[in-house]
Amino acid sequence: MAANDEAAVKAKIREYLDLTLPECFVPELGEQKQGKVRSIYFSGPNVVMVTNDRVSAFDYILPNLIPFKGQVLNMISEWAFSQTKDIIPNALIENVDASVVVQKKMKNLNVELIVRGYLWGSMAAAYEKGDRVFCGLKLPEGLIRFQKLDAPIFTPTTKAEVGHDENMTMEDMEKLLGKELAKKAMDAAMKLFQRGSELMKKRGLILLDTKYEFGVDEKGVIHVIDEVNTPDSSRMCTIEEYESKYPKIAAEMKNGEHKNVTELMKAKPELKMKEFSKQYVRDALLDLGFDPTKDKSAPKLSDEQVVECAFRYMKIYETVTGNKFEFPSKMAPEKRIIANLQKAGMIQGCMAIIVGADKSQAESIKKELSSFKIPSQTVTFPTDADAAGKLVAEYNKSTEPLLIIQCSEAASAALSSSLFPVLSCTSNGMKSASSLICTPENVGRLAAQIFAHSSKDVRKLLEANIEEQQRKKARTA
Repeated sequence: MAANDEAAVKAKIREYLDLTLPECFVPELGEQKQGKVRSIYFSGPNVVMVTNDRVSAFDYILPNLIPFKGQVLNMISEWAFSQTKDIIPNALIENVDASVVVQKKMKNLNVELIVRGYLWGSMAAAYEKGDRVFCGLKLPEGLIRFQKLDAPIFTPTTKAEVGHDENMTMEDMEKLLGKELAKKAMDAAMKLFQRGSELMKKRGLILLDTKYEFGVDEKGVIHVIDEVNTPDSSRMCTIEEYESKYPKIAAEMKNGEHKNVTELMKAKPELKMKEFSKQYVRDALLDLGFDPTKDKSAPKLSDEQVVECAFRYMKIYETVTGNKFEFPSKMAPEKRIIANLQKAGMIQGCMAIIVGADKSQAESIKKELSSFKIPSQTVTFPTDADAAGKLVAEYNKSTEPLLIIQCSEAASAALSSSLFPVLSCTSNGMKSASSLICTPENVGRLAAQIFAHSSKDVRKLLEANIEEQQRKKARTA
C-alpha cells in the first residue's frame, strides 16, 4: 500500500474512533456470559456471540476500544471456517451482523490448543531464560528467538476464566478428555495449522503460531468453536519481513556479542520483526512503561496508536482473505446490531422486566404484553440492597430499551436508580415508579406505546389496537 493510500485510510479510521462497541447487552437473547472480548448468550439450541472492540494484552483489558476489531476477527474466522471445513466441522450457523455470530451449542473442551512453528513469543522468552521443556516436549540446545522449528509442535494450555492459562502435557490432556478425544483434538489442531500455513503462504504470510478452541456436540463429534487464524489468536508476519531480517539476526548472534536475541533487539531495534498480531499492542504498552508483573491496570493508548492498531487489523483481513475491507455506515455499532438482530427475527428490540409479581399477576401481565408481541422476563430481586443495586446497574447497560414493571415494594430503593422507565402495577403505587397503572390490562398498552418506535411488530399491533378502539367508539356513537 502506497504511503498516501495508508495515510488516507488512517484518516478515515479516525472518523470512527467514537463509533466503537464496548459491549452489547441484549436481555432478549437470554442468559449472558461475559468474556474478555465477547458477550455470549445461550439461546435455545444455539449460542449467540457478540464480539466487541475491546482488546486484551498480558491478560489485561485495555481502556481503549479499537475500531472494527470485533468485526474483522469475525470476518476472518468466517473465511477460515469455509477453508477448513473438510478437516473439522465448525459450529458456525450464520453471521447476522459483522459483530454477531450464531453457532450451534457445544460442550467446550476447555483447552487452548496451541500449535507453534517457530520459537516466538512467550516460548522464546522462556527459552532465553534457560527453559528447554515445554508441555512435556524438549527443545534442542542452540536455538534462537524467531528460528523456525524442525516441525510444528503442540503445546496445549488450560483455558482460564481469569488470569493466566497454565501449560499442559499430552498426558494432562488425556486425563481431562480421555485418550481418544485428546488425540483427535491434537490431530485436528495440527491439520488446521498446516492448512493455515499453506493458505497464508499463498498470501505472502507466515503463520508463526496459533491457538484453537474445540467443543463436542451431543453426539460427541468434535467441532472448532472459536476464531481460526485471526490476529488475536495467532502470530503472523510477511515472508518478506522474515526473509529480510532473520538472516541478519542469525548472523549477528553468531558473532557472540549478544547474550540472546532480546538483547540484540535492544541494540538494533531495526531488526525487530513486524508482526500481524496483538504484539503491536503489547509493545505499545511496554513503551508506555507498563509492567505486567506489577501494574494492576493497563494504561491508555494514544489515538495514533489506536489508529495504527485498527489499520493493522484491517490490513491483515485484506491480506489473509483477499477481500477489501469496506467501511461500515457511520452508525453506532450497537444500534446496527439491534437492527440486524431484528431483521433476522431473533429479537423484537425491546423487553419488559417484571419485578416482584406473584405467579397469577405475572401471568396476567405477560398475557397482556404478548398481545403486542412484547417479550418479557420475570425477575426475583435479591433482598440484599447491594446485590439488588448491581442487578439494576446491569440492566442499565441494556442496548435495547427496557420497561421495568414493579409489582411490589421490595425493590423500590434499587429501582430508583434505573435508567429505564419504572411502571408500578399495584393498587398503592411505589415512590420509585415513573408511572402508576392499577390493572394488568393497561400495562400491555402502555408498554406498546413505549416500545412502538423500537419494534415494527409492536408498532403495527398498537396501530391495529388503536384502530379497533376507534371503530368501537364510532359504533357506539
